[in-house]
Amino acid sequence: MRAVQVVTLDGPSAVQVREVPEPVRQPEQVLIDVRAAGVNFPDVLQSKGLYQYKPDPPFTLGSEVAGVVREAPDGSPLKPGDRVAAFPGTGAFAEVVAAHADHVLPLPDEVGFAAGACLPMNYLTAHFALLVRGHLRSGQRVLVQGAAGGVGTACVQLAAALGAHVVAVVSTDAKAAVAKAAGAHDTVLVEGFRDAVKALGAVDVVVDPVGGDRFTDSLRCLAPEGRLLVIGFTGGDIPTVKVNRLLLNNIDVVGVGWGGYALGRPGYVAGQWAELEPHLRSGAVDPVISASFPLERAAEALSRIDERQVTGKVVLEVDDPR
Repeated sequence: MRAVQVVTLDGPSAVQVREVPEPVRQPEQVLIDVRAAGVNFPDVLQSKGLYQYKPDPPFTLGSEVAGVVREAPDGSPLKPGDRVAAFPGTGAFAEVVAAHADHVLPLPDEVGFAAGACLPMNYLTAHFALLVRGHLRSGQRVLVQGAAGGVGTACVQLAAALGAHVVAVVSTDAKAAVAKAAGAHDTVLVEGFRDAVKALGAVDVVVDPVGGDRFTDSLRCLAPEGRLLVIGFTGGDIPTVKVNRLLLNNIDVVGVGWGGYALGRPGYVAGQWAELEPHLRSGAVDPVISASFPLERAAEALSRIDERQVTGKVVLEVDDPR
């Protein structure tokens, strides 16, 4: 089969599409014929050897897919031919992938393969962040940093679907339009966002996948008992917090590590998916896809993310051999 592999740790331009053996399904796994794979910032970091998961080259990139079940374990509710989304964790940029059965999820008929491939990482993270770590309630106000990115648009959509008022922080007017289309009620530009948000009203939750120099002003946007959710550091720098700010304003800084929490708990991901499914069927949750590439152009897809040229998600699509 064809697979996108990191052969040397020289970044997106060095990845190669190679012929490799198909994976052999283990007893607890589902074998999936891939139709689409989501491309994420950690894939870029892995291509440079900068991610915490550091397999020895050569290895196949990719953590999330949508496709069709080829083989399933005995007794599984899944059967050959079922449409699914999955989080294999690795090996997704290929024509076939094996994923633990607990991380393979039924894809509603209303959701296409490209959209399905964008769901596992960002939307399950958004669900965990907003509901489990952020204790979001309908009617609360949510500020989303990097609101036009993959995690950002997922959090905007889900927060709005859950009845929150969403304020999106973006870097350009074009990205403001993306955030608005995803469901944001208000958009503000990152330059001077603190004053703009204060004029709109303090927020109960800040979703921050960016970090860097936005962090302190994000804290200042919180109402008493507000929560800042730390999801990642796409801005590059890992900020620090002066804890006296937390004490004086009765606010929390909360870590959000979906994978480490969810993937080791049997049935947890399926429970999240069941809560997301009504929003998937209604269209309230519908991933923003800015670009789609064939497997052969994976290097270009990764470069788009590396160069900060992406709004929403980038997808690799695999032709159906039939």
